[in-house]
Amino acid sequence: MKQMISARKLLRRYQLSKIMILVFLLILVGVVAIPGYATGRWPWTNPPTVANLKQLKSLRQNGMTLPGWQVMRVQNNVQIGGHRWLAEEIKNDRTVAILLLLPQNGPKNQPQVEWLDIDGFHRWQTDSHRTLRFTVKLAPIPDKPPSTVEARFFRSWNPQQTFAVMQWYAWPNGGSPATSRWFWEDSIARLSNRRASWVAVSIILPIQPQGDIKIAQPLLESLAESVQAKLITETFRFE
Repeated sequence: MKQMISARKLLRRYQLSKIMILVFLLILVGVVAIPGYATGRWPWTNPPTVANLKQLKSLRQNGMTLPGWQVMRVQNNVQIGGHRWLAEEIKNDRTVAILLLLPQNGPKNQPQVEWLDIDGFHRWQTDSHRTLRFTVKLAPIPDKPPSTVEARFFRSWNPQQTFAVMQWYAWPNGGSPATSRWFWEDSIARLSNRRASWVAVSIILPIQPQGDIKIAQPLLESLAESVQAKLITETFRFE
């Protein structure tokens, strides 16, 4: 009997939380839609400009340099799926890694299926999937909260080599591998007539054949933090 009562309480709480989320979404849609209805200018048909588009284009052409890593080679037109990525081969004292970057190229450009494109391009098989979270600690920047990122972390391999991989969409105050998270951030930004510009990031680190990716995790996390910090201080800071 007690278990039935507890189950009913949980069900009520679940239903209440769903109602609260629905009400919040309706309010959000109303805030966006009512001004558009009054003026005839709908934010989804006339999106705000991307304030830092110049910096995003510069990133696409020139890539980035990271502390402690030397850029060995840069290719800024690597065709992967329907997009042209920038690829950097970078090296520190012991390790070579590949950094793939796909910056947003306009106000209507949205993240879509970039991770599937990369899998298909390399003809990877994958396993050991996890989600990693890290926070980038920088000197305080006005109007920008600390940047917390969630990233995909997994092992991939093809007949030639095995890799540890981290992937996420970076935006000004965080990042996630999920496109839905960016859409949410962008919807909130549009309320202030702004955009949450983005850069798709994929870091590929060769490891021993079928090696344990836990060994590569500290290095990949350190490299990912450096990439996110560089984006915040150089690419996103003009937003």
